[in-house]
Amino acid sequence: MEYIKSLGKSDGCFLCEAAAATQAEKQRQLLVLWGTDHSIVLINRFPYANGHLLIAPRAHKGELEELSEAEQLDMAMQTATAVRLLKRAVSAQGFNIGINLGKVAGAGLPNHVHQHVVPRWGGDTNFMSVVGETRVVPEALSQLYEELMRVGAEIRSQKSE
Repeated sequence: MEYIKSLGKSDGCFLCEAAAATQAEKQRQLLVLWGTDHSIVLINRFPYANGHLLIAPRAHKGELEELSEAEQLDMAMQTATAVRLLKRAVSAQGFNIGINLGKVAGAGLPNHVHQHVVPRWGGDTNFMSVVGETRVVPEALSQLYEELMRVGAEIRSQKSE
């Protein structure tokens, strides 16, 4: 309901807001996990599943062909990092990874291209989304944020050793 009520109320871009956040507390509020020179990675506030992440270019661009090669490559690299993180942090067994281009394709934010990384587990579908048009997410976003930040720090420290 929070998402539905928010539609059309903001002229701003939440991905641009996340990319511009530099203070740790603001990043935490916006669920920003990390950023690079070209990309931003954050937890989806309206997830399909626990651990649903978004990866977007820092630049406000609505089409894939507008992205530079560096932006395209960086989004792919951050996607691989997100998959590695989610395998460790939430024991994901598989992933749905994709981009909805344009409103008719289901893009909730059609003017800022972004990729979804949705972790999956055997038997994770349930009747709630079909019968009740409701998604069940078993962990609070704040708890998920803390866990992903913790595991991400472990992964980064292992790379530097």
